Amino acid sequence: MSKLVQILVTPQQAADAPYVLEVGLEKAMLRKGDISDWRIRKRSIDARRKPIKVNLQLEFWMQHEIRESMPAFIPKQVKNARSIHIIGAGPAGLYAALRAIEAGLKPIVFERGKDVRARRRDLAAINKDEIVNPESNYCFGEGGAGTYSDGKLYTRSKKRGNVLKAMEWFVHFGADPDILVDAHPHIGTNKLPKIITNMREAIITAGGEVHFESKLTDLEISNGAVTAIHINETNIVPCTDLILATGHSARDIFYLLQRKKVSLEAKPFAIGVRVEHAQEHIDTIQYHGEHDNPYLPPASYALVEQVDGMAVYSFCMCPGGIIAPCATEQQEVVTNGWSPSKRNNPYANSGIVVSVAPQDLPNYSPEDPFVCLDFQKFVERSCWEAAGRTQHVPAQRMIDFVEGRVSKDFPKTSYQPGITSVDLNEVLPALLTKRLKKAFVAFGKKMKGYYTNDAVLHAPESRTSSPVSIPRDPETLEHISVRGLYPCGEGAGYAGGIISAAIDGINCVDAIAKKYTTPSGNS
Repeated sequence: MSKLVQILVTPQQAADAPYVLEVGLEKAMLRKGDISDWRIRKRSIDARRKPIKVNLQLEFWMQHEIRESMPAFIPKQVKNARSIHIIGAGPAGLYAALRAIEAGLKPIVFERGKDVRARRRDLAAINKDEIVNPESNYCFGEGGAGTYSDGKLYTRSKKRGNVLKAMEWFVHFGADPDILVDAHPHIGTNKLPKIITNMREAIITAGGEVHFESKLTDLEISNGAVTAIHINETNIVPCTDLILATGHSARDIFYLLQRKKVSLEAKPFAIGVRVEHAQEHIDTIQYHGEHDNPYLPPASYALVEQVDGMAVYSFCMCPGGIIAPCATEQQEVVTNGWSPSKRNNPYANSGIVVSVAPQDLPNYSPEDPFVCLDFQKFVERSCWEAAGRTQHVPAQRMIDFVEGRVSKDFPKTSYQPGITSVDLNEVLPALLTKRLKKAFVAFGKKMKGYYTNDAVLHAPESRTSSPVSIPRDPETLEHISVRGLYPCGEGAGYAGGIISAAIDGINCVDAIAKKYTTPSGNS
């Protein structure tokens, strides 16, 4: 049995492996000759006060022990196996396909967008020419929204499934092993495309299929069960097990399901703005003046405040990051944030969002599954109108927003299409602005220096999660009234990020495999 110990060291000491080993052995009351191997198992920074420390959990194996490691991914050849169909090649869809291969099932994946490399041209068109391709953008395409919008892997969803397995698969397909160690792991937008490509190649090598520019346009249901899907309107594919992993922005899927009389529900979500500070400013605040310590990573933050009965909180904080245009239609604007693996851009950005429940909206009706979706669309369209009907976004300095002044000028922004000066109080609904203003003042008291007119608000941050959920049975994971339909991941309301979506994809395949397995364990 290996032995675990906790040690607390300075950031500089944490970078010195021989020193870490020495301190760890002393804490464990061991000598170097007592162990056969060791590793840093967990690492986190404690910057709550000076001096800043790094918490390390070390694992030691004794001389008589062997450090064993099982392969993270164990594929089977599934070319001629029973097929399952998967809509969407985001983390839920890809992980469902990988798990299907392990389970001896053949995954057939249909992705409306392009492969991860071809997507880049469409992202360039948004950034440079302000042209939105509704089928290929920051949200749609191989790898899903997370591929080109950061790749943060932190999740609180420990009870949803095997987080370690999901992380180990990322390492197996090319991610830095440090993601298994860091408290808030991050891959980086620059590294994710290669990892996603490796996953796709593994699926195809094992006998699975991945089809791009292949959009689900209809669904056939007979006697309460899925019987076929229509791809690009003309390709009709017989289907008995369908994992619907379309992501939080595939609104056409919600409308399709409504037309087919598949029950949907309005779901709470969050909406607000994306705030950008200089990264050096955030480092100075969080590291108590040590903004130039080479042993410290770019600082992040997490903030939350209850304001008039609603939570206002930071979302998808991106140290050393960039604000990206994430619209999926031409007549809307949407922001999101991402960071490269080194997090070495001069800006820090984070969504600051207000939690909105269906009942909070003035036109709420229990029978309307689209009340939150309609509110989301209204805000995105209003911001598009206010900024000049381009992919510019309406913007305002933080204190100017709170005090109701239109900003006369701005510091540089990472948002490439550009920003337009407006009074966001006149653009965003009062439901949001009243709470955001109080929250910014409160955040400035919690995090001295955060409340500054050097910070710029970019609106809106609106794609935090799906505003619609697709109800499913908690045991079988099938839709509550349609057999063979497995709502999955963020788009269905069962995940809130890359890892939780990946885990949900695994769970849906496990539910399907269980259906086809006899009590004796033979398929």
